[in-house]
Amino acid sequence: MTESTRPNLVYIFTDQQRADTMAAYGNDWIDTPNLNRLSDSSFVFENAYVSSPICTPSRSTQMTGLWPHSNGCIKNNIPLPDDVQTLAEFFPDDYHTAYYGKWHLGDEVIKRKGWDEWHSIEDQYRIWNTKPEHNEVLSDYHHWLVGLGYEPDTESFGKMVFSRPFAADLPAEHTKATYLGNRVSEFIETRKDDPFAICINFFEPHPPYVGPNDSMYDPKDLPQSPVFMVDPPENASKMHTLMAEAQKTNSDGPSSSGAPPVPGTDLPPEEAIGEGPESHSEQEFRETQASYYGLVTLMDAAVGKILDAIEDAGIADNTIVVFTSEHGDQMGDHNIFQKIVMYEQSVKVPCLIRVPWLNNKPVPGRYSHIDTIPTLLDVMGLDVPDHLQGTSKAPQLANGETLEENDIFLDWNGRSIDLKFPMSELERMREIPHRCIVSGDGWKLNLSVGDQNELYDLNTDPFEQVNLFDDPKYSDKVVELAMKIRQWQLETNDTALLPDVFPGAGHVKSMR
Repeated sequence: MTESTRPNLVYIFTDQQRADTMAAYGNDWIDTPNLNRLSDSSFVFENAYVSSPICTPSRSTQMTGLWPHSNGCIKNNIPLPDDVQTLAEFFPDDYHTAYYGKWHLGDEVIKRKGWDEWHSIEDQYRIWNTKPEHNEVLSDYHHWLVGLGYEPDTESFGKMVFSRPFAADLPAEHTKATYLGNRVSEFIETRKDDPFAICINFFEPHPPYVGPNDSMYDPKDLPQSPVFMVDPPENASKMHTLMAEAQKTNSDGPSSSGAPPVPGTDLPPEEAIGEGPESHSEQEFRETQASYYGLVTLMDAAVGKILDAIEDAGIADNTIVVFTSEHGDQMGDHNIFQKIVMYEQSVKVPCLIRVPWLNNKPVPGRYSHIDTIPTLLDVMGLDVPDHLQGTSKAPQLANGETLEENDIFLDWNGRSIDLKFPMSELERMREIPHRCIVSGDGWKLNLSVGDQNELYDLNTDPFEQVNLFDDPKYSDKVVELAMKIRQWQLETNDTALLPDVFPGAGHVKSMR
């Protein structure tokens, strides 16, 4: 492969987009024409999983090819260590690399090592990551809004900035999604003659659940899953049940358990506005869903600008396009919003990879984000660093093979470093480590030393309504899957404490 034929990479990922938000994943009513046309010419991974159902850990895996417990970003708002390489550093020097959008792996506005260009949209993480010498630096999106005549509406770390609710409620042409779509299109036109690798992280459809398309979808007409506004199983994890209890409680007071009235947020109170319904009414649940889907459609239009730019630049035949998300959203399923839990709605995301010179088609089985970087580098004919913890799936894609025997692992170490004491019961439960496996044959096991363990048969119970962990009939399956988790821990140097399990009712007999 010569320099002139080196393929480009356009890696797009969103924030909090569940899998069933486009036609390729069974949603035939949402308006996502651009994602649909991308999926028509892409490998569509039928069951794609994140590494962790929360922002920083999940995106750390996408950017490093390492598990959160390996790269250090085990909770939200932990900056990626300087000595951990990112995707940009895996490309030869002749590649021009650029990052656009939300980062959430350290300072948002200061260029990370390895990236040639850096274009920021977030000012909401200043309290965690901004160093005193960078206090005057604000995001590119902030300055663009100021140039349009808007005035910042809130203070953050001593500076006036635009809050998320303010930015979300702007006209479509001034939203973060449209801003990124336009800027990335300009980049592609400018850089089309030389090899490049660009990552774009759209903020949408992350909360606040509000935007210019709020009235696009009629709340009463939205299809619902069998677990919409249905409580988790009686023997579900305590973390899950407390989240459901919190969501049932309106904003007038705490629940009986001491849980907050709405599932917690990683943002200061003024930034948390609109993070979920304030009451437990079906109308509010549906209205929040309608706004969420409107945000997906808003983002889809921006993706369309990028796809058009690739076509207009005449580089479509030499450009790999990736589209995925960093985690999903419960959207009222199991009576909760947001992520954090191991339910499929939170851990499964859309994942499309368009490789113009391969026979792109649906990929049955299960796929993990841990494998994305080695797969992309392999497909592009570049060296795959030995330290990466995933494995390339390029051979399977090239040969038209499935991933039906592939096991998936999930990593949970706590919600955020921004702990407040005294802790509610919900916040305490959120800090307990969990490890999960979704096996190639469709079984899911969640293990934790401080919470209820869970076993679901996704083949017969895809909405995870019946926890089989304590049923002695499934003792052998529990032991089989627990052994796989333990082997994965040994291979990846994961030191999280998990229960030992043995055949028999209850399974848990000791802790290692």
